[in-house]
Formats: sequence, structure tokens, C-alpha cells
Amino acid sequence: MDGHQRVRDDEGSAARLLALSDGVFAIAMTLLALDITLPGGLDPAGFEEALGDVAPNLWAYGLSFLVIAAFWRGHHQIFRYTREVDGTVIRLGLLSLGVIALMPFPTTLLAEYGNLPQSVAIYSGAVAAMGATQLGLAVALWKRPWLGSAPTPDPVARNDVVDLASTVLVFAVAVPLAFVSPMAAKLWWAVLIPIKSVTGKRGKRLREAAQQ
Repeated sequence: MDGHQRVRDDEGSAARLLALSDGVFAIAMTLLALDITLPGGLDPAGFEEALGDVAPNLWAYGLSFLVIAAFWRGHHQIFRYTREVDGTVIRLGLLSLGVIALMPFPTTLLAEYGNLPQSVAIYSGAVAAMGATQLGLAVALWKRPWLGSAPTPDPVARNDVVDLASTVLVFAVAVPLAFVSPMAAKLWWAVLIPIKSVTGKRGKRLREAAQQ
């Protein structure tokens, strides 16, 4: 022990926390698909109508699957230099997983009531909360170099923070915007596409430089 309280490997290593995280992410992704169903015994006209009715569910499923997958990938990236965990990291990790596990609910709201401001605001708030918890986790690991096999290089950590902070900011802004125009709030989400492209490429370049 070096003055910083750690969790023994048999109580909770980084590998065990990541294994739990993978399970929660996988379950959340699977639950997203449960609302995509068609009633049985439909005639051709009824089938076409029901297929059109399920289109919003497919759209919401695809969106949330991509969002959760991006957070899963980011979750592994912020743990790439981590070998051990402490109580703070465990608590932040469990909080993050709790928000992830809740995502099927706002996804259903977006699919069924996507034209209502409350639904878009709740969905935006849920994604912002996911980003905020993962941001807290990234900062906690960055400031605890003793938990890793090697300290996280500052440029890499800063890029991770900027990447997650941009997600929080965009979706947090969408919450009040949804009450002005739900469609404008949903279009506003697309601002993240060029931002993520820039931070993703920069992060890859910084990680490659750190390995040299």
C-alpha cells in the first residue's frame, strides 16, 4: 500500500469491473429491441400499416444502440491504463452502469412519443447523464495514476475529457431546446458527428504517439 487505499484483486480489480460493465452494456443493448414487435394474424393491408407504425421503434433502437455502443467503447478506452480500482472508481462505475441500464426507458419514450417535448428532453437528459458519469470516471482514473500499470498520458486524458464533455454539453443543451422545438432538439444532436470525428482522430493519434 502506498498511502492510497486500493481494492484487493479478489474484491474488485479493473478486469472484474470491466466484465460487469460488459454484461450491463450487453443487456441494455438487448432490451432496446424488445419493443420492436408486430401483432400476429395481420392481413396484407394491416401488415403494411403495422410495419409503418414500428418504424419509429426501429429508429429509436438504432440511435440508442449507437449511443450505448459509443459509450461502451469509450468506457474501455478510459480503463486502458488501469489495473486496479478503489472505492471511488467502483462507485462511479456502478453509477455509470445504473444510468446505462436505464436507457431502454427513454428509448421507448422517444419511439412512442418522439413528437412530445417531454420525451425528447428525458432522452437528452439520460444521454447527458451517461456522459457526465463517464466523464467523472475518466477524471477519477486520470487523477489516480497509482491504479494503473502506467499513468494515463495527459494529452490522451485531456482528449477523453473533451470528448465526453462535448457529449454532456450537446445533450444538456437539447433538454431546454426540446421544449421550444422537439425536432430542433433532435437535429441539434447531429452537432456531435463532426465533434466526435475530430476528437476520435486526435485521440487515436495521441494514443499511437504515447505508445512510441
